[in-house]
Amino acid sequence: MTKNMTLEDLVMKYKRGKSNLEAIKRAYDEWVEGEIKLIDPDPPRDYLEFLLRPAYNLWFWISLSLVALTLIAIYLTDILPPIIYLRYVLGSVFVLFLSGMSLIEALYPVENELSPLERLALSIGLSLALVPLVGLVLNYTPWGIRLIPILISLTLLTVALLIGATYRKYRAIIAEYD
Repeated sequence: MTKNMTLEDLVMKYKRGKSNLEAIKRAYDEWVEGEIKLIDPDPPRDYLEFLLRPAYNLWFWISLSLVALTLIAIYLTDILPPIIYLRYVLGSVFVLFLSGMSLIEALYPVENELSPLERLALSIGLSLALVPLVGLVLNYTPWGIRLIPILISLTLLTVALLIGATYRKYRAIIAEYD
């Protein structure tokens, strides 16, 4: 019925006698129900192109930005004391969400494997499990449990998991087009 049509053609087909919004909503509802499948006509050809396309990896760049903003806020707290409130907010997100979210994204690279609520709950739960494990490992190192070693360890863990998650997502998308 709608084989090999562009999304624009499909919406124009549904528009007959209806508003644009109604036609778009119908196409969206059919996509959600699995009646139609949307395929990118120009999928990324390699991992670097995949990383640089925001349509696929906006979550990755936002997560990296949050990690960088957290590090900057922690550094600037001594220079600009009012930044401490930003440090509290970003530090909480960093410790209580980002590490678990990066692990969840690496474990479940396909979006429809988990609902957004399940992703949120598991992200918080896994963060609450990962951070103490990092602290436990650091306790047996010469650096101990201090701000800088914890910050470096959690940053490296989170960034490594984020990169692993993007690679797994890339492989899942490539497998979908093969």
